[in-house]
Amino acid sequence: MAYNLVGRATAGTVPLTPIAASGLDAWLAAADGRTAAWVRATGFKAKAGEVALLPDDKGGMARVLLGVEAVERTGLWDYAGLPGSLPAGRYAIDTAIEPADATRAALGWALATYRFDRYTAMPAAEAELVWPKGADRAHVERAAAGTALARDLVNTPANDLGPTRLAEVAKALAKEFKAKFSVLVGDQLLKKNYPTIHAVGRGATDAPRLIDLTWGDPSHPKVTLVGKGVCFDTGGYDIKPSSGMLTMKKDMGGSAQVLGLARMIMDAGLKVRLRVLVPAVKNMISGDAFLPMDVIRTRKGLTVEIGNTDAEGRLVLCDALAEADAEKPDLLLDYATLTGAARVALGTDLPALFSNDDSVAADWTGCGLAEDDPVWRLPLHAPYKAMLKTKIADLSNTGSAPFAGAITAALFLEHFVSPTTRWAHIDLMAWNTRDRPGRPEGGEAMAMRSAFRMIEQRFGS
Repeated sequence: MAYNLVGRATAGTVPLTPIAASGLDAWLAAADGRTAAWVRATGFKAKAGEVALLPDDKGGMARVLLGVEAVERTGLWDYAGLPGSLPAGRYAIDTAIEPADATRAALGWALATYRFDRYTAMPAAEAELVWPKGADRAHVERAAAGTALARDLVNTPANDLGPTRLAEVAKALAKEFKAKFSVLVGDQLLKKNYPTIHAVGRGATDAPRLIDLTWGDPSHPKVTLVGKGVCFDTGGYDIKPSSGMLTMKKDMGGSAQVLGLARMIMDAGLKVRLRVLVPAVKNMISGDAFLPMDVIRTRKGLTVEIGNTDAEGRLVLCDALAEADAEKPDLLLDYATLTGAARVALGTDLPALFSNDDSVAADWTGCGLAEDDPVWRLPLHAPYKAMLKTKIADLSNTGSAPFAGAITAALFLEHFVSPTTRWAHIDLMAWNTRDRPGRPEGGEAMAMRSAFRMIEQRFGS
């Protein structure tokens, strides 16, 4: 039994009836008088997420009513409040729904069964849902597994998830799907010309590294994923205040997304040649840490003046992007918990999307809406490149003004991607700031399911 989803109804399975507020009166009119009186007495109004438990003659449960926005279109989170709130037992949706709706219902249920219980016992959801008829079971299990991987990685604290451990997780994933795996560690990065990854991570006792995973038929279209793997960010010598460090275990959230997405792609057998690059570091303070106003020569040859050591994510990404771009992939995506400015602009739930290709941006945005996994496009506004100028190097790693921080960060990354490469950059939170149905407070997968759909639609399965 995966994600408390079971194959068939048994004796005692309780029917689960979705009702929209607009249809409640008609449902009550068709119900027997005692049932209708009970529902009215409970105050059930069929608001989205509202639940009414209907008793039977023996003191058991006869039915569950669930308020939904619209019976005609199941939302991903419509059923997500149920696994942790319904009494133990088996339930089955008793309303005919379309296959796509059945898939969303099952996936919402599956995502709601997630628990991060590595360090403390947590109650498991005991309610079971019979697989809705027509649901795409493979996709539900694939998306739930990818999401769980991403959430687990982000939730794990830095004492148990440094660059070494992150590489081990990627290696295990490669082994599971018979992918090729390699990693460059410490001074190997200098020998192989990844100087910015080395510079950011050299101050930590857990050496910096570049994780490299490849999978698939080399003749298939090349899809490359790059994920920021800063396993903890102190800010370096431009140190963060203590309050700013409380969620910095999540600064490897970009790497969590690309590993979760890679799992989905490989499990589905999409017709792509996949490559995943994760620059994994800790940004620490030590006698060997990089300093403000240092100048570093990147893999591409461009020099960067360090305006702020807390703008380290774009530094580890730029070398990985240069390597990815050199292969001329058909599609290059990167994920990073890069800027607070993106959160100020869009809030914590909505990842910012930047792209040099309108079709990629449009496809991703459309898939985001369809998958309840949204992104919002922000512009690569070329005039703002002037804010990255500095007198003694080709680029500064910070903007010269306290404005448009998400855009200037994306423009910095754009310097390391060829104009002919279809590229998109996601600046995301990777964290739920509060509990909601199916989305517990803590690490989160964002723009992952939508990216999978976009890649599947572009290249086939």
